[in-house]
Amino acid sequence: MRRSPASLTSPPSSAQNTQTTQKPSQSRLSQLSSHISPMASTSFSADVVPQAPEDPLFGLMAAYRRDTDPNKVDLGIGAYRDNNAKPWVLPVVKKADEILRNDPNLNHEYLPIAGLADFTSASQKLVLGADSPAIKEKRVTSLQTISGTGAVHLGALFLSKFYRPNQQRTVYFSDPTWPNHFQIFSNVQLPYLTYPYFDKETRGLDFDGFINTLNNAAEGSIIVLHACAHNPTGVDPTQEQWKEIAKVIKERKLFPFFDTAYQGFASGDLARDGWAIRYFVEQGFELVIAQSYAKNFGLYGERAGCFHFVTSPTSDADSVTARVASQLAILQRSEISNPPAYGARIASTVLNNPELFAEWEANLREMSGRIIAMRKALRSKLEELGTPGTWNHITDQIGMFSFTGLTEKQVLKLREDSHIYMTKNGRISMAGLNTHNIDYFAKAVDKAVRETQ
Repeated sequence: MRRSPASLTSPPSSAQNTQTTQKPSQSRLSQLSSHISPMASTSFSADVVPQAPEDPLFGLMAAYRRDTDPNKVDLGIGAYRDNNAKPWVLPVVKKADEILRNDPNLNHEYLPIAGLADFTSASQKLVLGADSPAIKEKRVTSLQTISGTGAVHLGALFLSKFYRPNQQRTVYFSDPTWPNHFQIFSNVQLPYLTYPYFDKETRGLDFDGFINTLNNAAEGSIIVLHACAHNPTGVDPTQEQWKEIAKVIKERKLFPFFDTAYQGFASGDLARDGWAIRYFVEQGFELVIAQSYAKNFGLYGERAGCFHFVTSPTSDADSVTARVASQLAILQRSEISNPPAYGARIASTVLNNPELFAEWEANLREMSGRIIAMRKALRSKLEELGTPGTWNHITDQIGMFSFTGLTEKQVLKLREDSHIYMTKNGRISMAGLNTHNIDYFAKAVDKAVRETQ
């Protein structure tokens, strides 16, 4: 049958129209897609940049914060707490802050590359002694740093670039030491070994092992020494032992690198806590010092520190100091340009004002005195409970930390059963204990020790 003209000329249905119009666009998209290259893969795949483990200490802090138990106890972080387990802003720091806030000349301009001069000069006197021959003979150069960590890094970077007594240049750390030491020196390609330090049997110093390792270290090796309140053990050499350590280091032509983070905080006596460094300088050593104001001023987040280079008393000492200072300034410029001002201004205000300095010493005695009291109380309570083992090491040790001797199994049991948080090696921050929680802690330790024997 022949179709009518109308049927031949009628427009297609809407469905037919959609199909007709889509085909060209889909074809065009296909053509464009074929010409577009796939997205380039990352240059930082997992085999190149593996997932790093969480920092154990900061992971411990996070776990503590998540814990909702009302009796939980934080003995992990190395920061001072008052008897109510609260951060303590030193009264003298509050006064210094008030002085700064009312200073009409205060501004936010850049500090010099080497930092605030009044701060670095006062820091020299604090760590070396106001009458130090090294200061009088201009054998010291100092730079303000990003707290003690920045000072250790600047020292490591300087030694990596300029210290070349031998091919190996091995760095020796105490076993154990502050974990960040390993990463800092590794980052500047300095290989490291350890020297025996903590005796697990006596929970004191393995002095013989320490000296034996020094005697066998290659000439020119760098020996990192904790000036006082050893972190993490709380075990310090006696002054007579320090003299023997210095004697061997000099005989073996080793290089001392002091890390001092607790001057005044350990014993409450600035001179006593600075004795080892001052003795080494008196013996004519060329050495470096990393100095922190986090603990002894409570300026944890303000990152106030100082790095000191001290050269030996030779005829060209002033020339050595000037050259070293010039190179340290170049390193500092490329790393941070110049240091932050606020923490250094707080410390400088106190260090350079006799009245405020005396008040700071009183604040130090209050902090160290509370920690010493907690050591005595903890030892007494554990001995009263008859907790298996000996506990005299708690009072023999000094400073922020105590190496309790608790095993990892006991530490984890304390966390699970009693919500007490400490590092797996049994280190506790004594500042986390107070008159409100020490009974609870002592009983929990007694229970954990008995149930894991």
